[in-house]
Amino acid sequence: MSVPRFPKPRSGTLLGVSVGLVLGVSASFAVTVHAAKDQNSIPLEQIQTFSQVFGIVKSHYVDPTSDKKLMDGAINGMVSALDPHSAYLTPKEFKEMQVFTNGKFGGLGIEVTGEHGVLKVISAIDGTPAAKAGIEPGDIIIKIDHKALQGIALQKTVDMMRGKPGTPVTLTILRPHQTQPLTLTLTRAIIKVQSVRSAMLAPGYGYIRVSQFQENTGSATRKAVEHLEQEANGHLKGLILDLRNNPGGVLGAGVETADTFLNKGLIVYTKGRTDDSDMRFSAHGPDYLHGAPMIVLVNGGSASAAEIVTGALKDDHRALIMGQRTFGKGSVQTVIPLSNGGALKLTTALYYTPAGCSIQSEGIVPNIEVQPSNARLRALDADLLKESELHGVLKAPDECRKATPRYTIALPASATVATPTAATESTAADEAIAASSILKPNLVKDYPLREALAILQNQAVPVQEKGHSVTMVIPLPKAVGQ
Repeated sequence: MSVPRFPKPRSGTLLGVSVGLVLGVSASFAVTVHAAKDQNSIPLEQIQTFSQVFGIVKSHYVDPTSDKKLMDGAINGMVSALDPHSAYLTPKEFKEMQVFTNGKFGGLGIEVTGEHGVLKVISAIDGTPAAKAGIEPGDIIIKIDHKALQGIALQKTVDMMRGKPGTPVTLTILRPHQTQPLTLTLTRAIIKVQSVRSAMLAPGYGYIRVSQFQENTGSATRKAVEHLEQEANGHLKGLILDLRNNPGGVLGAGVETADTFLNKGLIVYTKGRTDDSDMRFSAHGPDYLHGAPMIVLVNGGSASAAEIVTGALKDDHRALIMGQRTFGKGSVQTVIPLSNGGALKLTTALYYTPAGCSIQSEGIVPNIEVQPSNARLRALDADLLKESELHGVLKAPDECRKATPRYTIALPASATVATPTAATESTAADEAIAASSILKPNLVKDYPLREALAILQNQAVPVQEKGHSVTMVIPLPKAVGQ
């Protein structure tokens, strides 16, 4: 939840947009707002009602209340009634948001969203206290330091999890299909996240894990491809891009990451009410993989920028998408600085994939679905939080809603879908946790990763057809116009 500092944009690159956040407002926006006053009359009757309620509260509420508290609450209520991602940011909150995309920030390393007074986990970032504590997508945080969260605003709950590095914070968590709450005590840390890590899975076959999208993620991805290519003696036969539990980040970095694997073609476009909300972003190449086949791993914790990358590589027929339907966060939030030092984070547009499909509340449907074979595990997977379940969520247009996976692979009951671990290090000087570039993918325990490698190697894999398992070779996509 932050506002990034963007590098100078190159033509066609989506910069200025992040996890739904945009830093800075052009002069054209002010003109748009000014013009809107002529189109929409001020609701005088409602304003009078507001003034009446304000006066009654000031005069009769049991405790004296400041004007600032009442006005901030009124603004918060107005904006939060729109959708789950629009918000009013106080000057303090706006300043705190600007520490995210430099890769160093305080907290637990957890991406959450608010719903009905509790926090629902989207994902835990690799190598952070949240990930090490075993927090999972779909977990519901009901208490922080034994204080119930009912009625507390999302930003306030996030602030409660932040604190001085090295200090403890206790989370009470409800996990689907577990009868008793979990109580976890985590240690706050300054998080230094290396968003891109890589490894060789087999001779000629590379693996890149992107845990979130920061300012430098696009360039780091290109460097990772070049490094893997050197390890493969100048020729990679295939690559797996792992975006599981990637909550998003700087969307410009997402576009640059997709551009790394495309020679040309549309990556993403946006549509909103105003002309300056309509944008198109295309690839310019070159494809750093030189056309070598790709598989992208995703799940319900893959959101926002991760879905931009996934949708582009799928629709441009550059990669097979494997895993579960993604989270479905496909709306654009513009952060508009206010005169008081705060900001308004307002939903202004929706994202669309190259095929014209809205990501919003629908997510990206994989080509190859990895489905638990065990009924209990399938029910657990179905309980994971989706954007479409959020209160007040914006609904996408009807197109593309009927998309289904082409293939289904059953996940054995004994298998796991955990993302790889990374070595971590800390220093007493800054009490920091730093994700290392050393990546340790486990092909024995990570079943989707193992099957993805087999598909890249043109090996037969077990596929579910009409309730039965058949072994077949899944064809790799051939890039159209690439």
